[in-house]
Amino acid sequence: MAVKASPSVDRLVRDALAEDVGPGDITTGSLFEADREADAELLLKEPGVVSGLAVAGAVFQALDQAVAFEATITDGARIDATPAVVARVEGSVRALLTAERTALNLLGRLSGIATLTRRFVDAIEGTGAVILDTRKTTPGLRALEKEAVRHGGGTNHRFGLYDAVLVKDNHLRLAGGVTAAIERLRTAQPGIPIEVEVETLGGLNEALGAGAEWILLDNMRPALLREAVHLNAGRATLEASGGVSLDTVRTIAETGVDCISVGALTHSACSLDVSMEVP
Repeated sequence: MAVKASPSVDRLVRDALAEDVGPGDITTGSLFEADREADAELLLKEPGVVSGLAVAGAVFQALDQAVAFEATITDGARIDATPAVVARVEGSVRALLTAERTALNLLGRLSGIATLTRRFVDAIEGTGAVILDTRKTTPGLRALEKEAVRHGGGTNHRFGLYDAVLVKDNHLRLAGGVTAAIERLRTAQPGIPIEVEVETLGGLNEALGAGAEWILLDNMRPALLREAVHLNAGRATLEASGGVSLDTVRTIAETGVDCISVGALTHSACSLDVSMEVP
């Protein structure tokens, strides 16, 4: 069965394989004839949330479309009992062994992100707040890493610089402050909601006065976040950001903010232990 992949994923797979394989897998190519076939299992060897099965399958089939790839679970599934078979592959030995490391690297990395995201989501359960990702992603892997966040129960924030307005501290310094920045953006990008980063309650009041629809509260302590929620009185969406950890995220969520952005979801997640085993 062929794995459906987007053009961007196809490019990523080609580049990743080119990086690893170069002009050819000299070990596998020397040991096995082109018509030799085998089957193997992909195993998750530690508990977690799986993500990346589709792209792992695409890696094998980029080398040989005849490779059969069958996922035994769906992305987003949580597995507690390990080792667990998450997929089976069958086909050319050359394709299986040459694709192995690239497929596992992607599967392990994305599953690690999904697993860490689920831990943050579980930590704030019942508060009403939402866990958001950021643009702190691995270059070239953003689409897959943000998909992994969704598999872990998180919510994607803006995908890039082109799909949402977020006025950060350096923008504000160079644009002349909150009000000046918002006024210019209203003229240049009419109809697009504006998010502004602030560090103080004064900045929050200025952003509210200028009509910002979304306000990022940067590195505010919980007591200050509670004051911000009170001052806001539901006028704008409030996002807490900066220094968020599993130890602090519930306290932050209980202040009443609408969402919490966590760069660690993608820049600090550890890959899960996965392997490919030939019976």
